Amino acid sequence: MANNNESSPQKEELVKVEAEKDVIESSATHSESTPSGAAKKKSSGNGLLWFVVIILFLIVLGMAGAGYWYYMQQQSASKDSESALQTTTSQLNTIERERAGLVASIDKVARTNQTLESTVAELKAQNEKLTLQAESTLEQLNNMEGRRPADWLIAEADYLVRMAGRKLWLENDVRTAILLLVNADKRLKSLADPSVLPVRANLAEDIQTLQQLNPVSQSSVALALTGMIAQIDKLPLDTFEKPQDANAEDTTLSESADDWQENLAKVWRSLVNDFLTIKTIEGPVEPVLSLEAQFLAKEQLRLQLMHAQTAALQGDAGLYSQSLQYAQTLIIEKFDTEKSQVTGFVDALQNLIATDISRPIPTELASQKPLERLLDSRVKQVFGQGASAL
Repeated sequence: MANNNESSPQKEELVKVEAEKDVIESSATHSESTPSGAAKKKSSGNGLLWFVVIILFLIVLGMAGAGYWYYMQQQSASKDSESALQTTTSQLNTIERERAGLVASIDKVARTNQTLESTVAELKAQNEKLTLQAESTLEQLNNMEGRRPADWLIAEADYLVRMAGRKLWLENDVRTAILLLVNADKRLKSLADPSVLPVRANLAEDIQTLQQLNPVSQSSVALALTGMIAQIDKLPLDTFEKPQDANAEDTTLSESADDWQENLAKVWRSLVNDFLTIKTIEGPVEPVLSLEAQFLAKEQLRLQLMHAQTAALQGDAGLYSQSLQYAQTLIIEKFDTEKSQVTGFVDALQNLIATDISRPIPTELASQKPLERLLDSRVKQVFGQGASAL
């Protein structure tokens, strides 16, 4: 028991010693491990600091670049504003100069207008004065009516104007109508009376109107078509022509006595070929134009020319041109255009197509009614109703 008690304090001491040893080892171990952890913590702190510094540096660079760009934009905008201001200023100066010029022009026009107004007023006064003088003169002329022995010439002029109207509208004879109007004007001119001047002015207007009509004679065109119709039967049609045989033998006899054998052979071949002949012909074969087709082609051409002749006499330019165009087409398609007769016929047709036959004849004469009124006021008043037979 005593041994056991003695051994237990020793064990306790051994345990204490071991415990202290373990504490010392653990403290040593702790002391060894603490510097490496601090070093690691310090290195991680330095990396974060550099990262933040780099970010801040990049931000500063970006802000500097943005500031420089903004500065350049402001400079460019300032230059554009200055140039726009200069342009606007020059435009304003130009507009001001133009406005000044317009004001000067308006003033000039106003002065001119005032001058024109005064001139118009003077002309108006003169016109009123001349009107009064003309009315007075007409009154004097009217008072002289019925006391002139040559007034029968007015009835003759009226008759000539009526005849001119009949020639113009019934016979389309423009030339004779012009001659009749000229003679009517001569009758009025021989009166030596100023009161007939308005009627003579109307006659001159009618004469000028008729002279400006188409001078082409419709009867001459119709006669030309009549001559062409008579030549239709002489025009050659485009019929089939037998092509020449390239392999045909020459059967002409020689006049030399030495060629008697060759002449005899030619005579023999000629006699044999008269009984039976077989020939080969190369080239396009066209259909033969029958007699009925030839007759129909010529009658169609004749009909179109007759239509054109009727249209020429009636002054129908549309039917005239259409008929001649169709006739020209028939000639080109059905007739032999290589022959001189056909080419001459086509040339004549083209000349007729180019001829303008339209003639817009006026529906009334400007001098007819004034002349009738003059006749009623002069001749019938003097000679009574017996002049109505004129």
